[in-house]
Amino acid sequence: ITGGGSGIGEGMTEAYVRQGARVVFLDIAEAPSRALESRLATQSPAPVFMPCDLTDVDALKACFARIEAEHGEVDVLINNAANDDRHKAEAVTPAYWDERMAVNLRHQFFAAQAVAPAMRKRGKGVILNLGSISWHLGLPDLSLYETAKAAIEGMTRALAREWGPDGVRVACIVPGNVKTERQMKWYSPEGEAEIVAAQCLTLRIEPGDIAAMALFLSSDDARAITGHEYFVDAGWR
Repeated sequence: ITGGGSGIGEGMTEAYVRQGARVVFLDIAEAPSRALESRLATQSPAPVFMPCDLTDVDALKACFARIEAEHGEVDVLINNAANDDRHKAEAVTPAYWDERMAVNLRHQFFAAQAVAPAMRKRGKGVILNLGSISWHLGLPDLSLYETAKAAIEGMTRALAREWGPDGVRVACIVPGNVKTERQMKWYSPEGEAEIVAAQCLTLRIEPGDIAAMALFLSSDDARAITGHEYFVDAGWR
């Protein structure tokens, strides 16, 4: 699980651990990741945190090689890590463009590339990429984030087609507005109420709701599901 130390990723890590999965999660934020690792240390098997800067492709590849050497081949990859810092389109520079693509898109491809050979050799494996509802709605001040997240859906379909003959399934989860500590800094109570009012369901989406979809998509019950995106957004349109 990339970006597995906080927010949606933390919910993913905990959900898989409580299902009895052997979980390795990657993150650049050490403090919350160590805290999560400690909180779940009594679970069996306990999760393992590996610090990794996913924007460094060489470091990413080394990290996945270490995972395979120390913990075995990856059965399920959750490409979750991302950063939705707000920005104005007119202020974007080429350097900022490259940095945002590295943070939000590039690592998903190279993480998938790293785990695919073993999955293809075994004839099975699941890669779940995290998209975003933001570009479907055209939310303001997120042009690069939305560009990356739109590309993830295209990448998902391409990899599903390429690796499907070898038994590898690739799907995309599209969260709505999920109530995390990070997301709450962007919204006033009034803004939060506006989001809920725009949804079909008048509830706040929690990380566990996204994790529930991931658990299903990575299970044998979803053996015929690949190449598409699945919304968990409470009907936000």
